[in-house]
Amino acid sequence: MKPTVLLVTTKNWVPTARLAVALGNAGFRVEALCPRQHPVHTTEAASRTYAYRGLAPLAALARAIATAKPDLIVSGDDLATEQLHELHRRREAYAGGSKELGSLLGNVIERSLGAPAAFAVAQARGAFMKLAREEGIRVPETALLATGDDLGRWVERAGFPTVLKADGTSGGEGVRIVRTAVEAQSAFGQLHSAPLLARALKRALLDQDRTLLWPALSRRKPAVSAQDFIEGHEANSTVACWKGDVLASLHFEVLRKSSAAGHATVVRSMENPEMSAAVQTMVRRMGLSGICGFDFMLEANTGNAYLIEINPRATQVGHLALGAGRDLPAALWAAVTGHPSVAARAVTANDTIALFPQEWARDPQSEFLRSAYHDVPWGTPELVHACMRRSRQQSAWYGRGERGRGTALAPPSVKAAAAQVGGAQTPPESAANRITAR
Repeated sequence: MKPTVLLVTTKNWVPTARLAVALGNAGFRVEALCPRQHPVHTTEAASRTYAYRGLAPLAALARAIATAKPDLIVSGDDLATEQLHELHRRREAYAGGSKELGSLLGNVIERSLGAPAAFAVAQARGAFMKLAREEGIRVPETALLATGDDLGRWVERAGFPTVLKADGTSGGEGVRIVRTAVEAQSAFGQLHSAPLLARALKRALLDQDRTLLWPALSRRKPAVSAQDFIEGHEANSTVACWKGDVLASLHFEVLRKSSAAGHATVVRSMENPEMSAAVQTMVRRMGLSGICGFDFMLEANTGNAYLIEINPRATQVGHLALGAGRDLPAALWAAVTGHPSVAARAVTANDTIALFPQEWARDPQSEFLRSAYHDVPWGTPELVHACMRRSRQQSAWYGRGERGRGTALAPPSVKAAAAQVGGAQTPPESAANRITAR
């Protein structure tokens, strides 16, 4: 009997649909708690889906867990992780007096995400950086900012440019690189404010994105941290882990991004001993389980790897199968079942990967669509079509709720685009026919 994984996501992100397919291919029965318009519905990966409800997210989450009784939960975004942590803390209230359900909620969340003692650290950038420093990991100087005066004292000491980050955000949404005092104060004011209820309601009504409702109604202001700016280029690690042990890992250097503070669109596979050691140390110290990511800056002059933050959820490359020890869904399947891991065959020998639809949305004429491995999911042609259609109006990765971030392009006709997105790869004839027929 297949183990069941419940994929939880609050956003209409394409990478979580890709991950659902990969988890199914690894041997899981996949169920998903997601928005009604999530692209996972264009695939056959999820055998059952549950509607995410932005006004009552914990109740929706508790019902989905009670029905699915999953062996594992995988979080697809930061808000989903935050709500899983909150449900764990308030599990008795949402169990409705059922000790059995309360035990199920607590046990499966701990099994899926790791030690509860680390939940707060995973959500707080400042606390995470402090813990990493205690472990002897190379990190930039970081400070929590409670007021504008704190910010003033920080920039007086650190100078410009400096980096401001808000907790509970992802994909560059809560990151600002500031170069003047005016920019710094303006960015701090924006980051340290709860979402406006009017904005949250507008997004919910027009974009069918209810993720801002919970933060807006709670009126909780995100914590903001300041961090030294490291001159260099970005790299990241995504790992599957189990009870504090790393099972499989992917390490990439970022070659292209959607915007200065946005998500990666082209990556190059790499091995970096300092990054690997830092990841293993933090996974062990925090007792982590599931899929999570770590972001680094590789210093320009020295090549030193600075750990800059944790992403306590699956990242956009989690679906990639690159061989033994580099197939995250297969590693999790082995941990859950107790059977030896059987990694899927590597999807490419090319170390440079253009992520789809991210790089195509950034620049349909990108050189990387021809020279790199273009990661188009030809096995799910309806998803390919949905990505191309969506890119007419919005940034392809973030979906309906994130218009205006990255580069929103008006791509060519679907027929022309189907050939274009193939880049150096030729799509399977059946998939190409199903797409171009639209």
